[in-house]
Amino acid sequence: MTSVDSGRKVDRGEREPGCPVRVDGDGVWHIQDYATARQFLRHTDTRQAGLGIENALRLQDRMRLPVLYRDGAEHREHRRQTAKYFTPRRVESAYRDLMHRLADEQCEVLRRRGAADLSSLSFHLAVAVAAEVVGLTDSRGDMARRLDRFFRVPDPNARGLRAARQKAFNNFTVFAFFWRDVRPAIAARRRTRRDDLISHLIDEGCTAPEILGECVTFAAAGMVTTREFISVAAWHLLTDEALRDRYVTGDETERVALLHEILRLEPVVADLLRWTTADVTLGDVTIPSGAKVDVGVAAANLDTGAVGPEPAAVCPGRPLSDGVADAGLSFGDGAHRCPGAYIAIQETDIFLSKLFAMPNLRLIQEPTVTLRPDIASYELKGMILAA
Repeated sequence: MTSVDSGRKVDRGEREPGCPVRVDGDGVWHIQDYATARQFLRHTDTRQAGLGIENALRLQDRMRLPVLYRDGAEHREHRRQTAKYFTPRRVESAYRDLMHRLADEQCEVLRRRGAADLSSLSFHLAVAVAAEVVGLTDSRGDMARRLDRFFRVPDPNARGLRAARQKAFNNFTVFAFFWRDVRPAIAARRRTRRDDLISHLIDEGCTAPEILGECVTFAAAGMVTTREFISVAAWHLLTDEALRDRYVTGDETERVALLHEILRLEPVVADLLRWTTADVTLGDVTIPSGAKVDVGVAAANLDTGAVGPEPAAVCPGRPLSDGVADAGLSFGDGAHRCPGAYIAIQETDIFLSKLFAMPNLRLIQEPTVTLRPDIASYELKGMILAA
């Protein structure tokens, strides 16, 4: 095994394993090693925190919350019923040809223009693939552009009139997404059911606002995160010749292993937040009920006890400890593990394989990196490629 790269592209400060479980001065508990993080994420005496759940909970008496914000038996049953949309067999039979066609289209956009922002190319791809899974296939206009506006990283320092304008803009973009994307999809599926998530939600008796909530959740989890991973993976490949050669000459298994390794090093979401609903004992430490817990994914993914030596290097094929996933905890773990992990890796590989097969592909402007502080997720913008 030879290290072919070193260092993360995204600087999120000190993100290395430390004390397995500790509490800070604000009463927030932090988990930073792999085994403890995985144990905690699989624990049943927790519920979601962060990701806007505080706003969502204000509506729980009036509507069913999106699956991201639910826990327990209701959450498990929903995941069981919808798992069929994300299986490898489903991807191969229903989405793979679509991924190839969409990837060809975005490569053609780059070829025709001569230069383009990879964030835009990858987002149009990710939006179209996730839209097929969810059922957002009856949109009017450019859904990707609407969602890009909605998911821009907000200014955490906005106050007064600026904060009010930011909130008004977000409300407008949500309404536009509902009116031009979600509402037409619901109407079409009320007339004729299809084999997609929106049809399933209609059969469950979900209202239009409840379906909107699920669509926003899947947009964030399936579209935005895939866009960012495609961008950061391409950034590694474009700035390391040995890594790029290894990807371009490898077969699918080797390419996917390399992508998993980059994702381990560069998790899109670096912090997973939970509340405990009962005392949770981890080793010789007990986290009390009602505590907020920050699971440091970026730190845990560098735990040498889990991923071996040189944890900050991209080393495809590195020997992993038993039970350690190829991408570490970058897709989460436990009940809330990302259901679209296989889809995300497949569409990333299909697109990047075609992109790096283009002659004279080169990076002419490196991206700017913006961090969303609550979950330490990154957004890469302005990464200009030429071909």
